[in-house]
Amino acid sequence: MSFRNPSRRKVLKIGAAAGVTTLATPYFFSRGAFAQSMDYRNAPQGDSVTLGFNVPQTGAYADEGADELRAYQLAVEHLNGEGDGGMLNTFSSKALEGNGVNGKKVAFVTGDTQTKSDAARASAKRMIENDGALMITGGSSSGVAIAVQGLCQEAGVIFMAGLTHSNDTTGKDKRANGFRHFFNTEMTGAALAPVLKNAYGTDRKAYHLTADYTWGWSQEGSIKKYSEELGWETVDAVRTPLGAGDFSQYLTPVLNSGADVLILNHYGKDMVNSLTQAVQFGLRDKQVNGKDFAIVVPLYSRLMAQGAGEAVKGIFGSTNWHWSLQDEGSKAFVKSFGEKYGFPPSQAAHTCYCQTLLYADAAQRAGTFRPSEVGKALEGFDFDGLGNGPVLYRAADHQCFKDVLVVKGKENPDSQFDLLEVVEVTPRDQVEYPPELLGGELGPYNDGV
Repeated sequence: MSFRNPSRRKVLKIGAAAGVTTLATPYFFSRGAFAQSMDYRNAPQGDSVTLGFNVPQTGAYADEGADELRAYQLAVEHLNGEGDGGMLNTFSSKALEGNGVNGKKVAFVTGDTQTKSDAARASAKRMIENDGALMITGGSSSGVAIAVQGLCQEAGVIFMAGLTHSNDTTGKDKRANGFRHFFNTEMTGAALAPVLKNAYGTDRKAYHLTADYTWGWSQEGSIKKYSEELGWETVDAVRTPLGAGDFSQYLTPVLNSGADVLILNHYGKDMVNSLTQAVQFGLRDKQVNGKDFAIVVPLYSRLMAQGAGEAVKGIFGSTNWHWSLQDEGSKAFVKSFGEKYGFPPSQAAHTCYCQTLLYADAAQRAGTFRPSEVGKALEGFDFDGLGNGPVLYRAADHQCFKDVLVVKGKENPDSQFDLLEVVEVTPRDQVEYPPELLGGELGPYNDGV
């Protein structure tokens, strides 16, 4: 398959029709199909550099995608010297000065992943081929992230993963051109287990409902691993289709299973629906095996908590970041985001904003947008000031390591946004693991030539 040289399209506003991809055909590329007569793929020729923001604007994770786009737009404004600068002011690296990157203004194009891998690949391909994007970022599904990461590796552009939590993204499916700031299911299991032990003890019977794709499988596996080490028994694990909506047929068997804990390995609207319906079924108020029945949501977000409302009360989970944190970076980001949009940012917004700054900073420190040089600048990079405390971008697997938050639904929230409380900050060294644990090989960088 051959590819046209990209046009130098100007900035597309978020939500513009030109920024929405409607293709859903998968693409398979032969070696070198993306190459063109440049120093590296999509080397900028004018006074701007184009980034591709590929997020779910439709589908089960569309709420997360909308917040990601808000954060990306804010990051671009800050990189170009607009607004109050946000976390550029607190970031430990001072390479960026709010005057673009490497002397070029930052522009962007957008696409809709539809929370579908084929549509996401088609959208990313369009941004690389037609719009000259030399970095793709975004997504709220690990299936999408892994698919687009593979495409970017073959295309010869950097992929800065958005919200992707499966171990596989920086495990068996990792690629040299791909980088993840968000945490993973292994870290969730390690952080949650001590809290669950203290809250519910070691003699529990767990029933899993699991989104039937790479993230759900990964999350189920990690929670099984750590809960069974506590002494918990896994009664059953049932897979549910993404976007199921009505989970009653999956919840009914839980009532007669003998389980006294329900683990909802769901995210986005699926988590909102399954948790709300589980509470409506009366599960949270039941007693089984002489114990109060418990529900656990391993991966939480403010947007999901807001959607589920009172159903989240007292329910534990983990999160990559929360807007209530009081470090200087978090306060700066919440202030910037809140003044622009009128409400606090989600963890999806936070990680996408961070990834944009981290890419720009690496390119600035490298003095080039060449993927291999940007990647080398990210590898082994220690930084602070972006809301998670000290962070390492590990060279061996391109995974960020930082503290992990365990949260619980508040019993008496102060506002519609104040639904989660941080009950434990798990130190980074307690969630670190050897890179070989999750398998995979990075392989060589691809500069697209």
